[in-house]
Amino acid sequence: MALTAGVAAIWLAPAASAATPTAVFTKTSDWGSGWEGKYTITNGGSTTITSWTVVFDLPAGTTVGTYWDALMTSSGQRYTFTNRSWNGTLAPGQSTSFGFLGAGSGSPLNCTLNGQPCGGGTPPTTAPPTTRPPTTAPPTTAPPTTAPPTSQPPIGPLPKHFLTGYWHNFVNPAVELRLRDVPNEYDLVAVAFAEATSTPGTVTFGVDPGLASALGGYTNADFKADVQALKARGKKVIISVGGEAGRVAVGDSGAATNFANSVFAVMQEYGFDGVDIDLENGLNPTFMGQALRSLRSRVGANLIITMAPQTIDMQSTAGSYFRLALDIRDILTVVHTQFYNSGSMLGCDQSFAYSQGTVNFLTALACIQLENGLRPDQVALGLPAGPGAAGGGIVAPSVVNQGLDCLARATNCGSFRPPRTYPGIRGAMTWSINWDVANGNNFARTVKPHLNTLP
Repeated sequence: MALTAGVAAIWLAPAASAATPTAVFTKTSDWGSGWEGKYTITNGGSTTITSWTVVFDLPAGTTVGTYWDALMTSSGQRYTFTNRSWNGTLAPGQSTSFGFLGAGSGSPLNCTLNGQPCGGGTPPTTAPPTTRPPTTAPPTTAPPTTAPPTSQPPIGPLPKHFLTGYWHNFVNPAVELRLRDVPNEYDLVAVAFAEATSTPGTVTFGVDPGLASALGGYTNADFKADVQALKARGKKVIISVGGEAGRVAVGDSGAATNFANSVFAVMQEYGFDGVDIDLENGLNPTFMGQALRSLRSRVGANLIITMAPQTIDMQSTAGSYFRLALDIRDILTVVHTQFYNSGSMLGCDQSFAYSQGTVNFLTALACIQLENGLRPDQVALGLPAGPGAAGGGIVAPSVVNQGLDCLARATNCGSFRPPRTYPGIRGAMTWSINWDVANGNNFARTVKPHLNTLP
């Protein structure tokens, strides 16, 4: 017996030490009825990989719902994940990852990477079947796939579905409001805007003198008290950086440090819960990502980070805004893209230029983010509050609700139907609270109750 064991050890050694690609599975979160999982694929070999396919089984009663950074097909309990166009090539030593939500208590079994054992991943517990079910993609006419788990992972200090509105720190034709007078339907209030200083990356904030005058006197102290009043009502208040005229530039490490330090100081002084990135004149994803990670390290896990890109900024993962969102998705709260002032644009089917101001536009363009790396709980629909709020793309609030239904339930869709459902879709944003109040609060009073009905 001792001799046999020794021989076996000698025979196994070369395979164990071979430098080969591996796919390592980890559960990054587990909440009992479900979990979030991640596979990290590392090219441990000596030649470049140009594509990858990870296949595994799940035990009966466990299923995959939402996924990101890969394409998925399934047959029974066997799941196949293949690379996206932008993460398939791995030089020796490079890694990439994809993730997904699982419903049930089981974990992946019988994992293979490009037809070989996953190595450092979850090892097979039984021999793989000699005849595997087909793993080809379903026909393009197939109905949406089954919904993700009903129990979602922890998603931070905000409701599962919530309404965001911008509050004006300036005077325009909309109604001027003290912050404490924000209608109760809003869960997250983004204060617009922090302003750039002469020091690269540094921002500052204070109540606009014109607004203070229009309100008959409104001081920084009054504003700080109003922030606390909203928070006492269970609301979250964040500072938005940028806007159409914003010129905040974070283009190097020094500016990134300045941004993180100055935003942290503003948050500390005024009691803000986070920051919104609304830089409509471009950004550098590398250094803005550095700045936001630095801020997160100082504030902690409850930091709210939102983004408000223009529609054009989220057309491709190669764009700087989309790249930033993907780079920081582990700390990102939500992206509420401005689905207005944009004209017609292609959706995720890349078949038609959908007209703004339609349910097709909202769903087909939100689908780009949902199918290219962002989790559903990181995607929200941003729309104008009504007449006067934007130059184009204004829709009735009922159309916003239709878009949410289409994405969450595959109901009330237009001619475009998403490839699957996204019950975790986070909610809606409007520009702005002031314009909504000017239009009778129709947006908030229509959309907020509907958010409470989503899965």
